Amino acid sequence: MKTKILSILMAGGVFLSSCAGFLDQIPDDVLTVDDIFKSKNYVDNYLTQIYANLPNEMAQRFVGTQFSGPWTAASDEAKYNWDFNYANNMNKSTWSTTDGSVSTFYDNYYKSIRNATDFIDKIDSANPAEVNESMKSRYKAEARALRAIYYYFLIRIYGPVPLVTQVIPVDAPLSEVLLPRSSFDECVEFIVSELDLAYVDLPTIPVNSEYGRMTKGMAKAFKQQTLHLAASPLFNGNSDYANLKNTDGKQLINTTYDANKWKLAADAAKEFLNEFVPTTYKLYEENNADPFVKAYLSTRNVMTREWNEEWIFARTNAANYSDYDRRPKHVGYTTNVQGGGALGATQKIVDAYYMANGLPITDAASGYESSGFENFRAPFDVNARSTFKAWADREPRFYVGITYNRSYWLNQGSNSSEVITVMELSGNSGRKQSTSDVSPTGYIVRKNVATNDNSRGSVQLRLAQIYLDYAEALNEYAPNNADILTYLNLVRQRAGIPTYGNGAGQITPPASQTAMRNAIRRERQVELAFENVRYFDCRRWKTAATEFAGEVFGMNMFADGNAFYDKTLIETRVFRQRDYLFPIPNNEILKNELMVQNPGW
Repeated sequence: MKTKILSILMAGGVFLSSCAGFLDQIPDDVLTVDDIFKSKNYVDNYLTQIYANLPNEMAQRFVGTQFSGPWTAASDEAKYNWDFNYANNMNKSTWSTTDGSVSTFYDNYYKSIRNATDFIDKIDSANPAEVNESMKSRYKAEARALRAIYYYFLIRIYGPVPLVTQVIPVDAPLSEVLLPRSSFDECVEFIVSELDLAYVDLPTIPVNSEYGRMTKGMAKAFKQQTLHLAASPLFNGNSDYANLKNTDGKQLINTTYDANKWKLAADAAKEFLNEFVPTTYKLYEENNADPFVKAYLSTRNVMTREWNEEWIFARTNAANYSDYDRRPKHVGYTTNVQGGGALGATQKIVDAYYMANGLPITDAASGYESSGFENFRAPFDVNARSTFKAWADREPRFYVGITYNRSYWLNQGSNSSEVITVMELSGNSGRKQSTSDVSPTGYIVRKNVATNDNSRGSVQLRLAQIYLDYAEALNEYAPNNADILTYLNLVRQRAGIPTYGNGAGQITPPASQTAMRNAIRRERQVELAFENVRYFDCRRWKTAATEFAGEVFGMNMFADGNAFYDKTLIETRVFRQRDYLFPIPNNEILKNELMVQNPGW
C-alpha cells in the first residue's frame, strides 16, 4: 500500500514572523524560528506547510477552497447550476479586481513562496543529529521545486509577476518591499533554472513511498509545462500586450515571435520522455478481452486509481467535493447514489467526442445520427437499452466523460431496482425534483467519479498530456517530424479508436501543419476533458474569445419525453480581451506604486 505525505492540512501550523517591541519578549514555552530547525518533526511540519497550498481541483464547487480554481466551468466544457460558483461571474465577464476569488491564488501562492524561500535559507543549519546531510539536500530541493511550481501557477493565471527570491523582513525599507513585475521571460528563466537545480537532489521514486512529494519527474515535467506555456501565442509574440510595461517602460511580454521557444518546449518534453518512459511512467491500461471495454476502463480508471503509473503530479489526500457535483439527484433511491448533479457538461463538449470509428461527428463517414433511438449497450451498463442515437456508438472516452439521459448509473448501491438517471422534467434527476441540485444542460460531467467520495489524490498532470504537449510543440517548429503522429497515436490507441496512418483500419493523417494543429487540439479537448486543461489551453492559444464566448447549448430540461432531446439554448457567454489573464488583485495595485495592472482591468 502506498503511503502519502504528512497530512497536508494541519490544525495549527508553523507560522513565522518578526516584529519589534513586545513581541520580541518570547516566553520559554513558545516555539521560535530557531527551534524549528532543531527537530526533524518540526522541519517536516514546516515543509508540509509549503505543500499545503497546492491546489485541490476536486473542490471547484467552492472556488478558492484548498486553492481550487474555476477552470472547468469557466471553460466551454461545463456549467455549474449553482449561481454562487465563481465561474458564472467569469462567463459573464462580470468579475472584478476586488473579488476574493481573484486574490486568493495570488496571496496564498506568495505565502508558500515566502515559506519556501525561508526554508531554503535555513535548512542547512538544521540539527545534524535530527536531519542528516542527505535529508537537508532533498528537503531543500523539495522546497525549491515547490517554489518554482507556485511561480508557474502564478504566471499561468496572472502573466508576469514580481520575482521574490529572498525573505523580506517586516522592518525592511520600502524600497525593498515594493517590487515591480518581472518580465514574463525572466519569470520563465527563473522557474526553469530553479527546477533544474531541484532536480539534482530529488529522488526518482518518493522516499518511503510518500507519494505526493517532489520527484525528479515532477521537476522535469513542470519545466516542460513552463516552456510550453512560454512558447504559446498568448506569451510568444503577442502584440495585444505591447503596452503592458512597468512604470519605467520595461516591456513585460515580448511582442516578437520566437519559433525557437517551441523547440525548447519540445526538447524539454522529449528529455522527460527519454528519461522516465516507460521505466517510471507509462500510459495506464486495464486488461479486458473486449477492446472497447478495455479502452473504457483504462481511460476511466486512470483518473481514480491513485498514483497509478501515469500520474506525474497530484495533490494528496484532497477533500473530494466533486463526486456530489457529478452524482445525479436520483430521487427515490438510497442516499449513497444521490448527489447534486449540478455540474452540467455542454453540448459542445458532448459533440467534440469522436464516434467509435475515430471520426468526428461532422464527418459524413462517421455514421452519426442526431435523432431517433436505438438499442445500445454502453460499456458501463449491464444491459442494452433504448438510447438516443446521438449518444450511441461513440468512442469509449465519451462514456467516461458524460452522464446522459436514461443512462445506467455507475454505482448502484443497495437499491432493489436499477438506478437509471432520468433528467427529463419529471425524472428522478429533473427540474421538478430540484431547481438547484440539477443539471443546467441535460448532461452531467461523469469523469473522475469514483465508487465513493472519500478524500483521495487530485491528479493534475499525467503522461498523456506530456505526449500531446510534445506533439503540439513539434508541429509548431518541425511539422514533418514523425514523432508527431507517433505520440498522437499512442493516446488514440489507448483510447480504443483508430490511429492516423495509411494502413488498414487507420484514418488518413492530417495533410498540413494547420490540419495537424487542429487534430492535436481536438485530441487534447477529448483526452483531457474536465481535467482543468481546456481553460488554459484556449487562453494560451488565444482562441478563448472565439471558443468561450457566445451561445451555450444543452437539452431541453423543461420537457419530458421526446421534447427533452431538442437542442436548447442555455445561456450566452461574454468573453472580453481582458479575460485572457486574471487581473492583479486591486489591493496589490493600491499598496505598490510600482505594480502595473493587466490590460483592460
